[in-house]
Amino acid sequence: MQHRSLGRTGLQVSRLGLGTMTWGRATDQHEARDQLIAFAEAGGTLVDTAAGYGDGASEEVLGSLVGDVVARDEVVLATKAGIVRRGDTRRLDTSRGHLLPTLDASLRRLGTDHVDLWQVHVWSDGAPLEETLSALDVAVSSGRASYVGISNYCGWQTAQAATWQRAVPGRAVLASTQVQYSLLHRDPEDEVLPAAQALGLGVLPWSPLAGGVLTGKYRTGTPADSRAADPAFAGRVESYLDDDSRGVVEAVIRAADGLGCTPTEVALAWVRDRPGVTAPIVGARTAGQLRAALAVEEMTLPPEIASALDDVSGG
Repeated sequence: MQHRSLGRTGLQVSRLGLGTMTWGRATDQHEARDQLIAFAEAGGTLVDTAAGYGDGASEEVLGSLVGDVVARDEVVLATKAGIVRRGDTRRLDTSRGHLLPTLDASLRRLGTDHVDLWQVHVWSDGAPLEETLSALDVAVSSGRASYVGISNYCGWQTAQAATWQRAVPGRAVLASTQVQYSLLHRDPEDEVLPAAQALGLGVLPWSPLAGGVLTGKYRTGTPADSRAADPAFAGRVESYLDDDSRGVVEAVIRAADGLGCTPTEVALAWVRDRPGVTAPIVGARTAGQLRAALAVEEMTLPPEIASALDDVSGG
């Protein structure tokens, strides 16, 4: 798998990342192991998790596999902090007093003394931005994180955070931003992507397949083993099942038929090669699904196909 620099940093990551949001919950240890093996065998290195995924369960599963399935120095570990989940409750806390202890807990669960990329999971008005960002400075200066980034920030928030970190020598410059981005969710193109490119942040799109909708699996209904059948994800998937989205999905399927590949490959190749994008983060239910997604490494969309998809998806 090809690798790219994460923003204007020296950190090299695979141009497809492995998402682990369901690990420790819908994805058990055995399945997670198979996924990590498949990802590593394909040359993938970037593995993304978060303290809020399964209340730490995702990090625990990942930590049990790193060093066994793949050597620590052969994987780029990325995690996030700022969202606290307890059962069905969700709370945001981006204060320094919460973020740093959360990082320490993440390191224990991951079984490592540092992560390669530590990200603020979400913007919150509950703490001053400069306080939130100071936690990133401490993480880097203490050696607990090699690089830092943000996640789910809108355009002006991205610009403000990145500019603040560049304003004074010694602050930890932001390496990346992680945002929802796909053929069915192109909002980041308005402000987030331009801000990231201007300020040197790599972009890590999450949900690049729009919850699996862009694979075409929901054309005739909801498969019993799909994410839409899981109450935890049903709302997100259903938001993509409108008439406009169906038109985009049909265009993706027609493109795949013409190219002799899968809709998954077409949708991933489109977002992977958008300007400013470093690596889409792909989460799969099974290792088989992940291997199907990893096949995108062998393809590049012809310019006329990419342009047609831009048009039909509202670009």
